Order: sequence, then structure tokens, then C-alpha cells
Amino acid sequence: MREATAMSAVPLLAIRDLNGWYDESHVLHGISFDVRPGEVVTLLGRNGAGKTTTLRAIMGILAKRTGSVQFEGSELIGQQPRAIARRGIAFCPEERGIFSSLSVDENLMLPPEVKPGGLSREAVLEMFPNLRERLGSQGTKLSGGEQQMLAIGRILRTGAKFLLLDEPTEGLAPVIVQQIGRTLIQLKNQGFTIVLVEQNFRFAASVADRHYVVEQGRVIDTIPNADLDANIDKLHAYLGV
Repeated sequence: MREATAMSAVPLLAIRDLNGWYDESHVLHGISFDVRPGEVVTLLGRNGAGKTTTLRAIMGILAKRTGSVQFEGSELIGQQPRAIARRGIAFCPEERGIFSSLSVDENLMLPPEVKPGGLSREAVLEMFPNLRERLGSQGTKLSGGEQQMLAIGRILRTGAKFLLLDEPTEGLAPVIVQQIGRTLIQLKNQGFTIVLVEQNFRFAASVADRHYVVEQGRVIDTIPNADLDANIDKLHAYLGV
């Protein structure tokens, strides 16, 4: 019932004919897709397909972009990243952005609140109990998994309800990947909407409602998670695995 409701809802994010450039390099070539309230969707594709660039374009970090990125019916093209963040959109980059000179607690409390309703410090620590034991440690002395938990926990404090997560499982041990997966499902159940860039499609299948396959800066296929097994050979071909 929840999935049917999400599928029938008006898109929370609607991207149409999005083009993007790094200097003179044309990376996004008319990418289009929708994200509905409460969904987890993944962008799957090979390295260099334009997945991360798409997240950067949504967030306004990509300076040169054309087309349309509408969030809650308002156009984001032309808005600055800080204005987009105030709409309740948060970006968690692959490199995580943990400050080495700050403790875990200082990293966690650093970002300002952008909207009411963010998770409290205590709620974040309940979600990621590993962090509670490391609050006084320097951020970069954490394991890769703990850094990822800190990076996600930090944006949950801000009040953002629309999360852009770039390769959250990259380089992590399987037990940590499972913990991140449980966290994403928990966030979905709490009403968060998530766009996930992921190379590990088996992990993506455990959390997502729908998968967009990106190739050369375009969405070339859409696969509902329920149809993933029937399309596994095609997906292997897309991803080169």
C-alpha cells in the first residue's frame, strides 16, 4: 500500500532535460527522472556515467547547468546551494567531508539547522551507537564506517528531509553496509526521501523502490525493485559486471 501511494503521488523532485558541464566538459546530456515523497531511488551506472554530477547539479554545486530541477513545484536552477539547502535538501558526498581538526561531537553539531524537525543529537546517537563511544575522538580517526555514520548523522540534525547520498557503502565492511542499509530503511519509514548513488546494486536492491540506470549523462532505463530479478542479466550488461 505504501509503495502504491508513493507511485501515485505527485513528484517531490522532477528533473527534466538536465544538462551539466565541468568547464568545457559536457557531462549530463538531458537527464530526466522523478522522485516521489517517501521513496528511495537509486542512480545506477558505471564510473563516469554522470551519477555524482547529477547530485551536484540538484544541489547547485555544479556551476553550469541547464534544464529543469523542480522541488516541491519550485525551480532550483539558478538558485545558490545555500538556498537549496534551506529547502530541506542535504548532500552527503562520497568523501564524507569530516573535519580532522574537530571531534566527532563537534563535527556532528557543526551544521546549522535549515528547517525545523531535524533529529536531535540524542536521536542521532541512538541511530548510530558507535558514535556515542567516540564523541571525543578526532573525526578522521574514525573507521570508514564510523565516518559514514557521522556524515549521515550530521545532515539528519539539520532538518533536511530529502537526502542525496553519494556511494555511502563504498569501501565499507559487509557488516557496516548492512547497518547503513537498516538505517536507510529506518529513515524511509520516518518519512525521509532519498536519492542514492550506488555501485553495489545488491545493496541498492535491499533499500530502494526503483532504480534509474544512468549512461553517458542520461537515464536509459528504469527498473522497479520488484522487477529486479527479471532484469538481472540486463542490469549486469549495463553495469559491466
